[in-house]
Parts: sequence; structure tokens; C-alpha cells
Amino acid sequence: MTGIPTISVVVCAYTDRRWGDLMEAVASVRAQTMPALEIIVSVDHNLALRERVTRQLPDVVVVDNQQRQGLSGARNAGVAVARGDVVAFLDDDATAAADWLERLAAGYAAPDVMGVGGAIEPAWSTNRPRYFPEEFDWVVGCTYRGMPVMQAAVRNLIGANMSFRRSVLNSVGGFRCDIGRIGTRPLGCEETELCIRSRRRWPNGRFLYDPSARVRHRVPANRASWRYFHARCYAEGLSKALVARASDARSGLASERAYAMRVLPRGMARGVVDAVAHGDPAGLGRSVMIATGLAVTTAGYLVGTASRYNEESNDHPQDRS
Repeated sequence: MTGIPTISVVVCAYTDRRWGDLMEAVASVRAQTMPALEIIVSVDHNLALRERVTRQLPDVVVVDNQQRQGLSGARNAGVAVARGDVVAFLDDDATAAADWLERLAAGYAAPDVMGVGGAIEPAWSTNRPRYFPEEFDWVVGCTYRGMPVMQAAVRNLIGANMSFRRSVLNSVGGFRCDIGRIGTRPLGCEETELCIRSRRRWPNGRFLYDPSARVRHRVPANRASWRYFHARCYAEGLSKALVARASDARSGLASERAYAMRVLPRGMARGVVDAVAHGDPAGLGRSVMIATGLAVTTAGYLVGTASRYNEESNDHPQDRS
């Protein structure tokens, strides 16, 4: 592939409740300074939604997820019909900046770049809770404190704003359907596993993060709750255990170790300083939330690891004769 790549944009959808968001997502892709080759709406096991998209969005390509229900299968369905050199993914509750595709395309100038992702800015439905730490914005699907502030190579891209060479996706077999989100179940990490798998196949390949390629991701009020925070952190731990098994613990958790040992302690200290030195009582709340999030995520990882160990022990029982 030489020159500016053509880009197919895949938007995955699973529920009519996000119809307004889906319309805004598609409209933001239509308004790009660099037009998409095509817009693909991949519908996840929802016939009524598929019919509605077909009827009201005649300019998009509509495809059904024929694999296991879930975001991974929906993404794979979109990739299967995509014609672009690059396949970009945008969440159905996100909107892209006008130059989003132009920025993503620029990252593919180097032939060793396998994928390019960008910044995901939270669009809170209510005011952002002052106790919610930026270090945990990944809980609501957004870019978090600790990620690069300039273009840089990263281990993996984030699902709401990512793109891959179509040849890479096809060569590695797409996203694994046994990892990742199904409906509102807050699991994830399918893109992490795919990036790790791709790097194992092409060790000299790179994934680029460019914060100038921006999207805004809607954050509903319920995602600001402690209940959702706990559920999402625990599910992330379970997902990380799956990724570690699917690859290996060293590559599967390298970024997480740096995040836990460097970013989070600084965040907790910053919260205490904000509370004590600057009179911001919410600073203590942010510190407590960081500590809680780390503990709950770790618990999920340990449970996921133990569960798999028990499954493998049952599959291969020792000879007791």
C-alpha cells in the first residue's frame, strides 16, 4: 500500500436505545475532511435494529454479526465486508472530530505501522464527578492519565478509537469472540489481545497512538456511579487474566505493571496534596477511588487466574491410581 490509504469505518451497534447516538456517530463520519471509503454498521444479533438501520440509513453498508454474540463478533463482521486498506472502528455512542480519519491515515505513512488509534475524550451526560480520577477514565472507555501526550508507539489501541490495516486483521484472524464485551456486560480487552497477537506475528510492527486523532465518547450518568466503577474494574481484572493466558503474563500485563507502579501512586499522592494543600476535599475521594480501583481490578485478575487454573486441573486430572 502506497500513498494515502482508503479507510472503511465500522460502527458496531446492538440496541435501539442508542439510536440517537448511532445517528450522531454516522453523521460525524459523513462530515470528515477525508471521506471514508464506506461506512459499515455492524448489528449484533438484533433483527429489528438491522431493519431500522437499513431503512433509515440507505447510504451505509449494513451487516449482521453471524458469530457469537458480542462486540468482537460484530467487529469481525464489519471487517469481513470492508474494502478499505484500513479499517477504523468508532463506537456507536461516540462522535469523531472532523479531521479524525485524516489524522489516522497520516499514521500509516510508515510501512511498519500496523494500526493507529487516537484520543477518546469523555462527554459526560452530567457534570464530571469531582471524585472521579482521570487515571481511571478507561473505566468509561476513554483516554486516561498516564497515556502519551504526543504521538508514540503503544502496546495496544483502545476500542472506541482505533484502526488497523485490513491485511493485519485478516492475517491474524480478527478479534477473539471469547474475550470482550457482550451488550452491557463490562468485559473488554479483545483489542489488547489482538494487538499482542499481531506483535507476536510481526515483532517489528508498531501500533501508534496519536492524541490529535480525537473522538468524543458519551458517558451516561450511571457510569459515574461507584457500582459501575466496581463492576468495570472487576471485569477488567477478569479480562486481563484471559489476555495473560492467551498470550503470556509478561506481554499481557507489561503496560499494567507500569501503570500500577508509577501512574497510580502519583495519582493518589496528587489527590492527598489537592486535599491538604489546596483545600479540595474531593482530592481524598480521588485517592480512595484509585486505591479501590486497583484493589478491585487485582481481585478480578486473581479470581480469573484461579478459575482458569481450576478448569485446566479438571481437564487434566492427575492419575490417582
